[in-house]
Amino acid sequence: MKVVALPAKQSALAAIAAVVLFSLLTFGQTPQSATDRQPLNLLVLGDSVSWGQGLKDEHKAWYLVKRWLEQTSGRDVYERIEAHSGAVIGSPEDNHDDQVMSLDGELNRPIPTVNDQINNGLRAFASPAQIDLVLVDGCINDLDSRRLLNAANTRAGIRELAQAKCGAPVEALLRRITSTFPMAHVIITGYYPIITDKSANDLFMRALAKRFYQPEPGAARMNDKTLRARLIAISSEWYQTSTQMLSNAARNVDTQLTANGSRQRVLFADVAFRPEHAFAATQSRLWGFDASALRKLLIAFSFGHVTLRTDDERRNQRSELCDRQFKSAFAENPEQEQGQRDRLMRCRLAAVAHPNRKGAAMYADAIGNQLKLIIREAGWLRDSRPSASPATPF
Repeated sequence: MKVVALPAKQSALAAIAAVVLFSLLTFGQTPQSATDRQPLNLLVLGDSVSWGQGLKDEHKAWYLVKRWLEQTSGRDVYERIEAHSGAVIGSPEDNHDDQVMSLDGELNRPIPTVNDQINNGLRAFASPAQIDLVLVDGCINDLDSRRLLNAANTRAGIRELAQAKCGAPVEALLRRITSTFPMAHVIITGYYPIITDKSANDLFMRALAKRFYQPEPGAARMNDKTLRARLIAISSEWYQTSTQMLSNAARNVDTQLTANGSRQRVLFADVAFRPEHAFAATQSRLWGFDASALRKLLIAFSFGHVTLRTDDERRNQRSELCDRQFKSAFAENPEQEQGQRDRLMRCRLAAVAHPNRKGAAMYADAIGNQLKLIIREAGWLRDSRPSASPATPF
């Protein structure tokens, strides 16, 4: 075949045309930068609310946040879930055994503490600087959530407890999280009022309130009206004071980080449940009981003899876990047997008054709204993608 040589000028033009054509063909296929290819690492710490008690994984708040973040940032998000039901804050010196740590998160127990969870998260990554985002909550179990259902408590008593358990200990926890994971942004979530004036006031609810009522020895017993009013009051006090203390803790740590020139942010996400979202309310965002009106009536008159069932998504799996956890223990006397039965019942009913699917979506919205404040600043968005514009991301 005869080869025809082009003049120099035509050769140069042909070369330029080839480069332009190649650029057009590969437009939109430019290799991503190393930063874009790197996944975001999410660490979830805390108690049953962070864990997502009673929810399937795909309906939990942390999962909804993960999916939204993937869609918004265009990057994969890898999660590490250390939160579990019943966790207390604990102290930095905590170091509990692996056997307890391996239990399913649906099982209520105080350990691993949230400080234990930090240690576990630290061991799970090659470098603590790999953690981009930490979702955390904590302090209700340090107060003991059952106090919020005991009408013998007062507003002043609950306020004092919330200030003590949700103030300085949470601030110390946030300082440890930010110092342990030096590149992580942190969002701490709040709690909600459990009983409000929108909660049902039927025979079943009155019987339930009496079930948790434990007056001081010698104290005059309350009538139903007074008992309900007290429960509403202490529930409101818990929400208001815990919200104030948690938001103050986040703001104090965030202010110190900013003053030190850190890129980290610590933000508080207030979920802002309305009265009608409370337990047993018309638009409740919390798990309740799965029972007909007749069954609730029978339960009201025979607590302990008619089995209660929850309406959450994991009740069957949790019941199996609870049976294995508590039925094998040996009881030496009737009192121990009764205690064992009570623990088993509480384990099976652990999802009650925790956020249901709609409640979890509200948590995810509150977290997402805080993420919007930092997502571009943190460098999690590709340059070609606009930041999320909807008022609520989910």
